[in-house]
Amino acid sequence: MRVSSVGDAPCRLTVCRGCCCGTRKKVPGVDHEAQFARLSAIDDHTGRTVPVRRSECLDLCFEANVVVVQPSAQGRAAGGRPVWLGRVTDEHLVEALDDWIFEGGPGIAPLPEALRSHVTSKDAEKPGKGEKAKKDKADKGAPGRETDSKNDRDEKRRKKRKKAEKKARKKSEKAAKAERRAERGHGTDPAAA
Repeated sequence: MRVSSVGDAPCRLTVCRGCCCGTRKKVPGVDHEAQFARLSAIDDHTGRTVPVRRSECLDLCFEANVVVVQPSAQGRAAGGRPVWLGRVTDEHLVEALDDWIFEGGPGIAPLPEALRSHVTSKDAEKPGKGEKAKKDKADKGAPGRETDSKNDRDEKRRKKRKKAEKKARKKSEKAAKAERRAERGHGTDPAAA
């Protein structure tokens, strides 16, 4: 790892691993320690390992797992500010985060599409419980309910298309990343991917 001066500081990550984030009870099916190790292995475009700090609790338990990306010194100078990400529970999100930091992170590179729906804030409020269920009960049997069902079907189709597009984009991003890593001499042959 190359040591940098304060004016050349890389991006930094703060990873919540307190009361809820990083626990199987709150987020089952995720190897939290492997995820933390993976986050700790991220390098920026200059080959510097990105410092990762483990936090006890960032008070956004409803968004578990929470990761805060602090901009590099250059990103901060370009106007970048910390980006709070919630629900970072899938490997493809960690890959997107790795790619973003490699490209420069906040203030330098645009936020990847895969992470956009995960942006949150330290001031985020927990969504109210049951609000949607109450609305659905009130609408039952009301005129126009058939239209709502059609809208629901259209929404499901749109989400299905979006998911397929996301899967295709993820595959191409993975291939591009393998190429970049091969060019840097850090990965496998992109033809083998």
